[in-house]
Amino acid sequence: MLIRWGLPVLVAAAQLWPFAIGDESYGWPAYAVVLASAVPLFWRRRAPVVVLLAVLLVAASYDHVGEVPGQPVWYGAIVAMHAVAAHSAPPARIAALVLSIGGTVVAVGPVTALRTIALLVAAYAVGRVNAAAVERAERLERERVVEAERAAERERARIARDMHDILSHAVSVMVVQAEAGPVVLRADPARAEAAFDAIASAGRDAMAQLRRILAVLDDDGGPRAPQPTLDDVPGLAERVRRAGVEVDFAVTGVPVPLRPDVEVAAYRITQEALTNVVRHAGAARADVRLEWKAGELVISVVDDGRGAVATGGGRGLIGIRERAAACGGTAEAGPRGDGAGFRVSARLPA
Repeated sequence: MLIRWGLPVLVAAAQLWPFAIGDESYGWPAYAVVLASAVPLFWRRRAPVVVLLAVLLVAASYDHVGEVPGQPVWYGAIVAMHAVAAHSAPPARIAALVLSIGGTVVAVGPVTALRTIALLVAAYAVGRVNAAAVERAERLERERVVEAERAAERERARIARDMHDILSHAVSVMVVQAEAGPVVLRADPARAEAAFDAIASAGRDAMAQLRRILAVLDDDGGPRAPQPTLDDVPGLAERVRRAGVEVDFAVTGVPVPLRPDVEVAAYRITQEALTNVVRHAGAARADVRLEWKAGELVISVVDDGRGAVATGGGRGLIGIRERAAACGGTAEAGPRGDGAGFRVSARLPA
């Protein structure tokens, strides 16, 4: 803002300075011409071509208004040409440059014309460089905003997937245990008590995981609870055992460090696969295998349930594939070869 409004004042002051330091007295037309060559610069961004033409015409009349100081009145034209180069469309700015050069050649002598043309061309070049820098900065800012919006969208999608996995798993375990509780309440009180313990445990675990997810949205800068990892999978298997499904968990191969996103994806994929076992499969047993191979971790969850009808109607299997793909892996699901059960398999980069 200071440059925008201060530059015309500076141009006027520079061109009036010879009037102040000399001993001669000059008529008001001389002062009027100098001021008229600077005042239009206040509108140089709004109408740059018009301002340039006005300044050039006024400057051309400087030597024809009577006694004046011997100075070139080209500061205003230089500033106006810079504005034309920076703020005008290509046809307008090229036409203005050509007309300015042609008018200068016609209006003044060859030495003055050469000097003026050099200054106008230099101002035009500087204006184009500045305009290119501004355009590049604006483009980078737009790209940054777009990328930030995409990142926010990816984060929202991740949070939605995590909340789906957490809630569907916890609710499935709680519903199964709640339905079994009344049946065994009189016949086997100990088993009924274990069912209620499993409901409470599933609820507490869900609340803890939801707090971790929602902490991502908290901008207070405080410490955040860690996301679940492969070390939490045995506890996940134990909760499913309490829901009445016998879970056999095993790890083969030599574990290697995983990226944080792969660790979370591995846990969530296993969680969603076991949730489907509890909710849809009607299975009595599930085998969970983590197999470490060269450059990858293979997760396999196989049950002995209803096979082809075990997929349910939700987004569970879609979420498994999306999670695997998001960290550079693959996932597939379908009935076992013998038709008695269902298999979920995922390959994640190690």
